[in-house]
Amino acid sequence: MANLKFIRDRIKSVKNTKKITEAMRLVAAAKVRRAQEQVIATRPFADRLAQVLYGLQGRLRFEDADLPLLRKREVKTVGLLVISGDRGLCGAYNTNVIRRAENRAKEIQAEGLNYQYILVGRKAAQYFQRRSQPIDEIYTNLEQIPTAAEASMVADKLLSLFLSETVDRVELVYTRFVSLISSRPVVQTLLPLDPQGLEASDDEIFRLTTKGGQFQVERQKMSSPLENLPRDMIFEQDPVQILDALLPLYLNNQLLRAMQESAASELAARMSAMSNASENASDLIGTLTLSYNKARQAAITQEILEVVGGAEALG
Repeated sequence: MANLKFIRDRIKSVKNTKKITEAMRLVAAAKVRRAQEQVIATRPFADRLAQVLYGLQGRLRFEDADLPLLRKREVKTVGLLVISGDRGLCGAYNTNVIRRAENRAKEIQAEGLNYQYILVGRKAAQYFQRRSQPIDEIYTNLEQIPTAAEASMVADKLLSLFLSETVDRVELVYTRFVSLISSRPVVQTLLPLDPQGLEASDDEIFRLTTKGGQFQVERQKMSSPLENLPRDMIFEQDPVQILDALLPLYLNNQLLRAMQESAASELAARMSAMSNASENASDLIGTLTLSYNKARQAAITQEILEVVGGAEALG
């Protein structure tokens, strides 16, 4: 009976765990929907900004504009902005982006350059602090769905480091959202800004939907053709001054988009991890139930044999 009670308690415990993992999966799914809504909401501003910058590019050569954010100089120190999560239970999401940042730091060292970390997320901060790595700034406890204010706060720090020549190049290490079951850590140069990044290209946004009771991601191509500004357009200010004012906004937008993709990747990874945990719990419950039935049957059989044996002894 003691064995039966142990199996019964174990089944109850696993069922409670399954309820928790299923709830976490649904919460992550709801937050992925919020992330997708935010990406869609911020897209008109991003498209208009790219349109204006592309039009300015047609009016003047960016290479001839002597602006601090476009100026390339000899690289001595690289700033590595690493975006991770504050929480765990999301599979290998944090491990993958931390490993990518660590490998990039080794590549920079191999080139004879110095590096500094700017870390977003508690997981990356804890990892690199334990290894006594050079860390300039840490941002934790941010909203799970990134906001423009948070992106602006991080961007201001990057601008300060770059303009003060504390770092000569800023690279971003983040997780690019591919699908609910796939994401990819990538490295992107943020500063100095590259005018080639303004060229027209097909982009896409993701939409979380359900089909047959299962979550799935639909991707929609978003083509925003960029056109030159009318030749007869008159600027009240020098185009270089306008460009100087718009480039920080472009940097903020690039950073916000990366933070949104990282958040979507983290939430999708958590959805996948919790879904796998729920499936494993169901399998374990089935195995334990079978063991319980076998043990119960064995106990009943033993009791019957004892009754029969006692009856024969009395007879």
